Amino acid sequence: MKRQEEPKTNEKQALINRAYLVAGSLVVLALFVVIKLVRVQYYEVYKEKTWAQHAEQQDQKLDTVEAMRGNIYASDGSLLATSLPFYKVGIDPSVADSAYFADHLDQVAGYFATQFGEYSKGYYLERIRNARAAKKRYVPLLSRAVNYLEREKIETWPFFQKKKSKGGKFDPEYRRYRPFSPMADRTIGALDPGTGHGRVGLEASFDKQLAGTDGISWVEVLPGGVKIPVGDELNIRPEAGYDIHSTLDINFQDVAESALKKALENYKANFGCVVVMEVATGKIKAMSNLTRKGPNEFSDDKNYALTFGADPGSTFKLATMMAILEETGINPDEIWVDTKNGRMNYGKVSIEDSHTGGFGKITASQVLEKSSNIGTHLLMQKYFYKKPDKYLEYLDKFRLKDRTGLAMQGETAPLIRDRSSKLWSKSSLTYMSYGYEMRLAPIQILALYNAIANNGYWVRPMIVEQVRSSAEVIDQFEPYVDSSPLCSEKTLRKIRSMLEGVVQRGTAPLLKESPYLIAGKTGTAQKTVNGKYLKNRALRTSFVGYFPANRPKYSCFVLVDNSLGSGTELYASEVAAPVFKQVADRIYAYDLSLHEPAKIKTSETAATVQFAGKATDMQLLAETLHLSPITGTEDEWVHGSVGTKGKTRYKTQSIEKSDVPDLRGMPLRDALFIMENKGFRVTFKGKGKVVSQSLTPGSTVSGQKSIMLSLQ
Repeated sequence: MKRQEEPKTNEKQALINRAYLVAGSLVVLALFVVIKLVRVQYYEVYKEKTWAQHAEQQDQKLDTVEAMRGNIYASDGSLLATSLPFYKVGIDPSVADSAYFADHLDQVAGYFATQFGEYSKGYYLERIRNARAAKKRYVPLLSRAVNYLEREKIETWPFFQKKKSKGGKFDPEYRRYRPFSPMADRTIGALDPGTGHGRVGLEASFDKQLAGTDGISWVEVLPGGVKIPVGDELNIRPEAGYDIHSTLDINFQDVAESALKKALENYKANFGCVVVMEVATGKIKAMSNLTRKGPNEFSDDKNYALTFGADPGSTFKLATMMAILEETGINPDEIWVDTKNGRMNYGKVSIEDSHTGGFGKITASQVLEKSSNIGTHLLMQKYFYKKPDKYLEYLDKFRLKDRTGLAMQGETAPLIRDRSSKLWSKSSLTYMSYGYEMRLAPIQILALYNAIANNGYWVRPMIVEQVRSSAEVIDQFEPYVDSSPLCSEKTLRKIRSMLEGVVQRGTAPLLKESPYLIAGKTGTAQKTVNGKYLKNRALRTSFVGYFPANRPKYSCFVLVDNSLGSGTELYASEVAAPVFKQVADRIYAYDLSLHEPAKIKTSETAATVQFAGKATDMQLLAETLHLSPITGTEDEWVHGSVGTKGKTRYKTQSIEKSDVPDLRGMPLRDALFIMENKGFRVTFKGKGKVVSQSLTPGSTVSGQKSIMLSLQ
């Protein structure tokens, strides 16, 4: 037994010895720090005084040196917010020797008087001389701060030159600047003027990363609160904040804001929001929020996309229909519902459809496509009235009871009642079936529709991709996609067909006019005042969907509140859906990846598909269309043609060898450039590319030079 216990005893003693060693080291280190502090404070001398003596003087103290705040960027690198340096300008008249002071004072006083015009030259001369005589250490020279370019100019003047400064001083301060303001103001955010920290938006949500670390400097405080550094022995330099690289696309943001503003103006609406999200990743490409402040005056001062929790109305019917299909497995095209004349009562609840005269007998698919409140109620009554908890379980599965987790402050919590609520009643399931007696934010509804577009997989919305320090990535945010789909493949297939049917056969026919497929749902919700719904007035319209429906890349939510055009009530199909279309059309035109690849028939000859231009332009075209690469210098002009078997051929040509080069296939801009530089008078008809020219390529022209081009 002793042989077995001895090793344990030795191990225990070794641990105790190590503990003593560590404790002793810490004690020695602490003593060293105390000794160093005492030595610095009472024995080390600066300007013939110890630091303790400096501290006793009321005009010296440790001061905070503000760190430069990090930048916020769009996804393409466009600068959304930055800190610009400004400088208060002053002079210490005691620094320069008598000869320098006398030789240069008149000159610098003249420069300030001429450049800034705040005071006369005589005023500057008298003020600086009097200050020197009174042995004042600082004289402010301007009432405002100057920018960086103005500072650079001042640094060429006497007293302020960088390498031989004779008392000129710049006191820096940073001001936040948003180059695209007022675009996306609320999303980007703002700073608290009192603390300098983020107050709302990305500025607040990523304040810790953006703010950096302030420094510490020992300063002498002069009359007027001016601070002059006193040595740098104990100074700690500030560390600049990190940069935030967001997912926002400045082009998408511009489109969303323009379309929303136009709708608010046209329909005299109170406020609205538009959110555009990338389906597969959840990256938010645009988030626009506008509030009416006056006639044709709007401000982006509240983030409705995150903070506005309200009854979603008919856009919620998607969740109800998904729950029914998941629970029953029915074929919605074979289940019929009699909505009669569009009016019915269920207990004390009066249910109406917006279509005058009602829809009569319709299928379950048509209930969603035509947005029938009565049909939705009847389906809910048939399948879930005996098992309400099951319906609530589906809403939880669809991730409608929790925040999305978007990395931005302010997202409101969803409110969906359960049966333990004191407000639960016999009619709660009916109201809930078509989007009432609940509270959801636009971003939460969009996340559900985005999941349908993403083959049933829920994706967390994201608005920041990276936190960076110059070229170094400090934090990388990856898309989060649920591992399990919200519903079965069978349900997903039927739901997507219904959402396409809303556009093709239902409440959003305007969207059929697009050159690509759109799927989505309209929503027109009544507003509440003092807990009561206001019928037939004060409507809140919305449209949420995705495009192109056959291969979704973007989802989008549009909300327009209180759409009263010319005093009459307007519905989502008239207000919100057109905004969606404007945004989607512009994005479709902008994003070439959404377009179907061009199909070239092999029966076409090389002459029918041709193009021409500068080699650099043609190389870009070839890369975009995935054609064979072009060889040649950027100064060469190139003719390209696609042959009968899809082969691409290029031929370089010199535009200098003859009077008349071959212009066929060139855009008019290039043809005009070439021929006008050769002294030709150019006329043309049609538009597009040059298909024929009045002069034969390679010919020589004498006398008056003119050429006629035909475009197509």
